[in-house]
Amino acid sequence: MITFRGGIHPPEFKELAESKPIEVMPLPGKVVIPLSQHTGAPAKPVVASGDVVKTGSLIGEAAGFISASVHSSISGKVASIEPWPHPALPFPVNSVIIESDGEDTHDDTIKARSDRQIEALSPKKIKDLICNAGIVGLGGAAFPTAVKVSPPPDAKIDTLIINGAECEPFLTADDRLMRERPEGIIKGAKILARVLGLGKAYIAIEHNKPDAIKIMTETARAIWSEAEVIKVKTKYPQGAEKQLISAILKRDVPCGGLPFMVGAVVQNTGTAFAVYEALSKDKPLYERVVTVTGPGIREPKNLLVRIGTLCAELVSYCGGLKPDTNKFISGGPMMGIAQSTLDVPVIKGTSGLLFLNGKGMLFKTSPEVNCLRCGKCVGICPMRLVPCEIARMAEYEKLEEAENWGILDCMECGSCAFICPSGRRLVQWIKYGKNLIFAERSRKKEKK
Repeated sequence: MITFRGGIHPPEFKELAESKPIEVMPLPGKVVIPLSQHTGAPAKPVVASGDVVKTGSLIGEAAGFISASVHSSISGKVASIEPWPHPALPFPVNSVIIESDGEDTHDDTIKARSDRQIEALSPKKIKDLICNAGIVGLGGAAFPTAVKVSPPPDAKIDTLIINGAECEPFLTADDRLMRERPEGIIKGAKILARVLGLGKAYIAIEHNKPDAIKIMTETARAIWSEAEVIKVKTKYPQGAEKQLISAILKRDVPCGGLPFMVGAVVQNTGTAFAVYEALSKDKPLYERVVTVTGPGIREPKNLLVRIGTLCAELVSYCGGLKPDTNKFISGGPMMGIAQSTLDVPVIKGTSGLLFLNGKGMLFKTSPEVNCLRCGKCVGICPMRLVPCEIARMAEYEKLEEAENWGILDCMECGSCAFICPSGRRLVQWIKYGKNLIFAERSRKKEKK
């Protein structure tokens, strides 16, 4: 079975939610929609306090080439625009707070399109529609999709990979989407392929999702036979785009490089589905599927949630937390971010909410001890780095050496910290080093 070099196989815990069909989350009474939910410049607000908005109305426009528009996920009135805690950033960001009118009135400028009308659209028009819909990568990176399908003119793209690996333990949102909405994913993949000038696409799914593999294969045969479902080995971080490219195409993206440099574009299954909905329903990205799971939540579920819904409302809908719950992570346990409050909103990149109570903990919580020089982190690093040395350099702020050893190529997957017998917080130190490097670059830029 195909895979990449390195990686780990942590306990999966997917059985908590994988059998739970997607439920539509009730309309929230209030949403908090950050203007920064994507890689790049924050969106520029186009509404003000007191404005009345509809579901799908533009509330923030893209503020540059690498940016993304933001839309209202409910109908109601803008209460304020103010800083609010963000699930992926260490500081509050400007957010549009909207109070629901309870009607869910949709923007009446939105018009549906038939498959034939979609096929008549030019690649440029499709890119414009994707951009206008505010679609970003829904696998976690949240890179603007319109930019990703617009590689440099000299790039020779020959492969589109739709990423259905979902390798993070606990998370099942992509699995359920593939099992319940396969037509939209296949049609979205076909649209993305046409934009890139390609006639086929690969759909990569880890072998621990047999139902998804079967359903997607059958649907591809019926709708678009050029979509080839590929079963890849269940191994973390199989869902990282560079690792998928290595597994499927046997091509290595150069250090510091991007997939288009080796002729590939990778898009998440949720992103493909959002693209289809944007074109077929003229629907902006204002909702997504989120897995709420872990031993700390009473009723794990997969929910279709409006962007901006506070996590506290999802917890309440899932029966509340168990008394011994002591950790809340936005995302999966490997790359997710621990939260200090439930009053953070679901954003475009929120794939899951994970609640732990000591069970299912994948990382050591005991104090760090000295590195044993065992080399385990080197053997499993999917980026072929030397995490123990890079982390040591970062800890002692030897930044030039850390850069020379490839600290900026680390994707912070957490595999090294998982395997470390000494409990070293390797990713923590690497993140610390990166932040120091970026801060130093900013200081030098300001001096110029």
